[in-house]
Amino acid sequence: MYEQTTRHIRIVVQPQFLENQSEPDAGKFVWAYTINLENLSGETVKLLTRHWIITDGLGRKQEVKGDGVIGEQPTLRPGDSFQYTSGCPLTTSSGVMSGSYGMIDERGQKFDVEIPAFSLDSPYDVHSVN
Repeated sequence: MYEQTTRHIRIVVQPQFLENQSEPDAGKFVWAYTINLENLSGETVKLLTRHWIITDGLGRKQEVKGDGVIGEQPTLRPGDSFQYTSGCPLTTSSGVMSGSYGMIDERGQKFDVEIPAFSLDSPYDVHSVN
């Protein structure tokens, strides 16, 4: 589990390798990740956008930007939380994801909330010893 708090918004990430959707011999590795956003502040906030940086096991980076998460732009009142699960396919047996959510508070001020970097590990991630 990975956790980060920015401006009183706590992000907790739990990645999981999906063996049943992966095909290692074909270079297809799939993970699910569950994210919980919790509003620890005293004001209402809304998630507007997402920005992901996905780095595969060879160091190749891919950026993903878009509105909301899983088709939603949740509003979180003080004490509220929102949880969702999404997925990430890679052609390598490991990788790392990090990013941020673009938020807006009740006064109309926009700010970014950091998503903690989390590793995408599989049982096929073998490191050779020289």
